[in-house]
Amino acid sequence: MSHEHTAVRVFRGIPYAAPPVGPLRWRPPQPAPPRDGRSDVTRFGADPIQLNEPGRDSRAPGMSEDCLTLNIWAPSEPPAGGAPVLVWFDGGGFTACSAAKAQTDGARFAQAGAILVSANYRVGAFGFLAHPALTAESPHGAAGNYGLLDALAALRWVRENVAAFGGDPARITAFGESAGAALVALLMTSPLAGGAFDRAILQSPGSFRPLCTLAEAEAAGGGAGSSLAELRALAPDAVLALNGKIGPAVRGLTVGRPLRPIVDGWSIVTDEARAFRSGAVAAVPAIVGTNADEGRYFAAGIPVADRAALRRYLEANFGAEAEEAWSHYGCSDDAGAAAGARAAFADAQFNYGARELARAIARRGRAYRYVFAHAPVAAAAPTHTDEIAYVFGTGAFEARERAISDALLAAWVRFAACGDPNGPGLDGWEPYDPVRDNDLRIDASPAAAADWRRAPLDFIERFYAARGL
Repeated sequence: MSHEHTAVRVFRGIPYAAPPVGPLRWRPPQPAPPRDGRSDVTRFGADPIQLNEPGRDSRAPGMSEDCLTLNIWAPSEPPAGGAPVLVWFDGGGFTACSAAKAQTDGARFAQAGAILVSANYRVGAFGFLAHPALTAESPHGAAGNYGLLDALAALRWVRENVAAFGGDPARITAFGESAGAALVALLMTSPLAGGAFDRAILQSPGSFRPLCTLAEAEAAGGGAGSSLAELRALAPDAVLALNGKIGPAVRGLTVGRPLRPIVDGWSIVTDEARAFRSGAVAAVPAIVGTNADEGRYFAAGIPVADRAALRRYLEANFGAEAEEAWSHYGCSDDAGAAAGARAAFADAQFNYGARELARAIARRGRAYRYVFAHAPVAAAAPTHTDEIAYVFGTGAFEARERAISDALLAAWVRFAACGDPNGPGLDGWEPYDPVRDNDLRIDASPAAAADWRRAPLDFIERFYAARGL
């Protein structure tokens, strides 16, 4: 697929909602004010305020609360009937995101005949603070989930406006990675999001973990202060500092986190596991997948150095089932402890949720499941985020890597166009069958496979089932 010479139009920094500042801090997104005359769409909007992670390749001019903007890459000559549209939500654990990363530049999607939209959403305490005073002022008796509502507002804006850019408003695919994919999966369960998108692509979704209740999240956020007026008057840096006070220092594998979407009773009305298993979700086709070694990316945050520490880690996360967890993640010597912890993290945070999403979606329609197994360095399996540059075609690839990237990007465009990713480079991709537990193992020679990490994922399924999830 070589489209490098196809002309692309780029529109940057388009507001899709009003700036969530001042009295609009910690409120659902409001409509963007009317724009007079010609608008400057040559510069990216500001990133959401977040801890500036080392190596973050954002091209935004900086960070601001005024961050609810999106960017559009469109072919100069869209196909007759309009181009399929893909709306990207960046990951970052719900405490970071950027729609302006060089890695997620949408030019190659536009060269392939699709429209790529990347959208910012509020993160951290700006996007997910729950507080009793916020619940009290809400006409819906809800708080938190502002970042989730931002993502929904961006999708609504795209549905209403993308035809003006040559897009087909009847073919909108919501997709993201990690927290961005989790947002899309949660929107599939939201009573507010009906009809917001037509297909979904969920790359390493952080899904099917318990969500905090509104009361739990209020308890975590209530320590920020009692006066809502004073909280809204806080300087942005002071709000950012709340992240460290509300979020846990070490992420628990099997408990809810307050600074992420919660069951607020309005936008999310039940744990997503219950919603998906009961069928109370949008019946849209989906691609769902993970990378072969998701946990390695998080190694620095998993404090396990020896066998004894691994046992403590599993006991802290799996309680009475720690011994069974050891049968899947244990090790014979200290040298294997870190790998065992990384595997437990990967299964609990990503692999289990991806399998369960594929199962639930397949029961209502069509799902395709993948495991991205290709790494440029043969000695290392790909970890969390490694597939993104391949999907967007933005890596500095040698010929073999470029071929994999071209095939992956083309599959995503085909799926956005017609709901089926099969075609040159990734043909023979069968819909997911929960009985066979099949996937496409994506490598230099993609091949059908099955039973990806089945035994440990079955253990995690039993662990949650014993707790009603």
